[in-house]
Amino acid sequence: QVQLVESGGGLVQVGGSLRLSCVVSERTFTRIVSWFRQAPGQERDFVAGIRGRDGKSLYRDSVKGRFTISRDNAKNTVYLQMDSLQPEDTAIYYCAARGDTVIASSWYSRVPDADEYSNWGQGTLVTVSA
Repeated sequence: QVQLVESGGGLVQVGGSLRLSCVVSERTFTRIVSWFRQAPGQERDFVAGIRGRDGKSLYRDSVKGRFTISRDNAKNTVYLQMDSLQPEDTAIYYCAARGDTVIASSWYSRVPDADEYSNWGQGTLVTVSA
């Protein structure tokens, strides 16, 4: 069973930055690791994902240009750098991992699909105050 541990959440003012970390118990090189978030009363939404072997990434539209996902395969860690944070970014952020079996034609449909991920972390809370 793959284990994932998130850290780095906290309280930040509008326009501020945070960097989330997700440590994976198995090799990130052979996986796709993504960040999802869930605000109170809302569904869990895809934020960003990255393929370990080549760094290919995908973002939801509302975070493009503000968030950056990266990985350090030597540390089996995936990061989410979040800049220009807004109140609507307030949520619990989860990282999730799946095998690197997504073919090119399915990349944009399967990577953002939470049902495709079998391993999840416990989440870290990000609160952006106005």
